Amino acid sequence: MGMTRKKRILTLLSVVLLISLLASGCGGGKGQSSGGGSGSSDPIKLALSPWPGWFVWYLVKEKGFFEKNGVNVELVWFPVYSDSLSALATGQVDANSQTLSDTIAPASKGIKLKAVLVNDNSNGGDGIVVKPEIGSLADLKGKKIATELGTVDHLLMLTGLQKSGLTEKDVNFTNMTVNDAGPAFISGNLDAAVLWEPFLSKAVSEGKGKLLFSSADTPGLIPDLLVFKEEIAKERPNDVKKIIQAWYDGLDYWKAHPDESLAIMAKAAETPVEEYKKSVDSVKIFTLEDTLKAFGDQQDYTSLAYTGKTTAQFLKDVGMVSQVPDLTDVLDGHFVEEVAKERNP
Repeated sequence: MGMTRKKRILTLLSVVLLISLLASGCGGGKGQSSGGGSGSSDPIKLALSPWPGWFVWYLVKEKGFFEKNGVNVELVWFPVYSDSLSALATGQVDANSQTLSDTIAPASKGIKLKAVLVNDNSNGGDGIVVKPEIGSLADLKGKKIATELGTVDHLLMLTGLQKSGLTEKDVNFTNMTVNDAGPAFISGNLDAAVLWEPFLSKAVSEGKGKLLFSSADTPGLIPDLLVFKEEIAKERPNDVKKIIQAWYDGLDYWKAHPDESLAIMAKAAETPVEEYKKSVDSVKIFTLEDTLKAFGDQQDYTSLAYTGKTTAQFLKDVGMVSQVPDLTDVLDGHFVEEVAKERNP
């Protein structure tokens, strides 16, 4: 599988295409909806793609925590992250592991989603790597920098440039997937690249690059979530709660059996244990308490509502979305609140 993550914020073009598919009946019919509205025995199809924090779902599966909690879940693997976003928006899966920023664009276009759980925050797992002779972000003016258009790392790049007084127009931006940008940087064809793990570490070690700016400099900017189709969350709320319970059972098991758990997740990631551990150390795995706080209304990046609003405004300012959506109905913390009461009576 590799540890690649296609962390794509849906561009307006992609969203328009998805909306067109939905409007024409290609995405919402029973023939494509996998979870079945009322059939609680039908498996809930939960999509995920290669990101360190999401391999916990394989630990949950391997140790039988879905069964323990009485919920039928089928994990659906997407090597390309953006494909998982499309699958959720068109009803091919019932839930997806995706970033908050990737939930903003479909919400702004009226696609009904429910974010019910925070898996983690990127905490250094995404970053801007540059050639050794580049001393600051300001020195990127006129330089060739690559990332994939519309991804959350594109957002990270824009955020870093903005902090240094630059805009995308000040650099020679090249649209390139992380699979291509990592090797291109290592081979010396780029001055800078915005990458995520493990490409980020490889670019530093093999490409003699240095890290100038990362998600650790913008804590809370990139939360990774479990997002359901609204109809599934409404029609099968107990299954949603059981999946959340299974997630926390998995985290408890990881804490009690760290070596075994890392080995299971590294195997799922098809990467050596030490390499996987380094990658997963670049994210902050959220405890139940962290997630409860995330659904609060603090005026900082510890709050999903604040992060979503400020991120949406930023995306609007750079033309990635046409309007700032109201995320009140999307960010649904009541499932986690109920789980917390059951786990800590």
